[in-house]
Amino acid sequence: MKFRLALLTATVLAAPFALSHTAAAQPVTGPYIAGGFGYNIEGTQKAKDLSAGGIGVPFEAKVVMKNGYTGEASLGYGFGNGFRAEVEGDYIHDNADKVKAGGYGYAAGGHEARYGAFGNVLYDFNVGLPYLYPYVGAGVGWQEDRLNDISAAGAFVNKTKSVLAYQAIAGVAVPIAYVPGLSATLEYRFVGLAGARKINGEYGGVPAGAKLMHEYNQQVLVGLRYQLFTPQPPAPPPVEAAAAAPMAAPAPAPAKTYLVFFDWDKYNLSPRATQIIAQAASDSKTNNVTTLDVSGYTDTSGTPDYNQGLSQRRAQAVATELVTDGVPQGEIEIHAYGETHLLVATGPGVREPQNRRVEIVLN
Repeated sequence: MKFRLALLTATVLAAPFALSHTAAAQPVTGPYIAGGFGYNIEGTQKAKDLSAGGIGVPFEAKVVMKNGYTGEASLGYGFGNGFRAEVEGDYIHDNADKVKAGGYGYAAGGHEARYGAFGNVLYDFNVGLPYLYPYVGAGVGWQEDRLNDISAAGAFVNKTKSVLAYQAIAGVAVPIAYVPGLSATLEYRFVGLAGARKINGEYGGVPAGAKLMHEYNQQVLVGLRYQLFTPQPPAPPPVEAAAAAPMAAPAPAPAKTYLVFFDWDKYNLSPRATQIIAQAASDSKTNNVTTLDVSGYTDTSGTPDYNQGLSQRRAQAVATELVTDGVPQGEIEIHAYGETHLLVATGPGVREPQNRRVEIVLN
């Protein structure tokens, strides 16, 4: 069982990385939905204050459950600074294994099902890796604990109890490159039921009862999280300059410059960006332009190697749109400068919107 659990965990860990490619994780901003399914390990529960036919039984028992499964779904909101809040519904299922009492073990039947809701608060950490965000969280809620036909050594219980619950969460999110806003998640959860639960049933055909003490569950879940809206900050209008763009090849004649801005870690074009590119393409046809220098840049967040590739993708996206707008491919020269030659000087690891740009220079 330990080997199979380790193999399952390794597979779950590897799968999101295989799908992530060069996508970069981001703090969740705005509403999101999430869900997961996984493995539940329930700790042994202590039963005490046993009674049968109104007579107390002077020993305690331990209820052992088989490992089962769990699932959860949540609706949340990310504040863009790492913090998230969510409402979650969950379900846990375990089959009964045995009951230990008086030094003996008795085979048990039936199963236990728990379902309810939690309110969770979570925080995503930025650890400097462009493809990974670990997170931690905690929640409190209410669970319906259903003992379904639990039987052992002549005792029988079929009862539902409501109980206060709490949980701690630790996980990692890995973005899926093919779907913007979608991330795979891997989580560990510790779920506890607070306080004792008094249960009633039968023993040998007479009414019986006991108290079940605290219950603890350890869970490993794999899931998906989808950010419903990807915020797109408004881009500044195109800027005209009397000289060539920074670090572009020197132009012997006055040049015209257009700036196309991008969201953090993105290279897709916004509607405003396509308008600016269309204007540059139009002007290139009426001003005797022989060369269009297309230069990509990033801010200083992320690693230099990753930023170099991102600036290349941004420049390529703009060049492709210029060709779509009628500019001959042979008139376009593409450059990628990564996080060098900042428009706004910053230190390392700073997300500066004006540095996430492509400059189009008409020569």
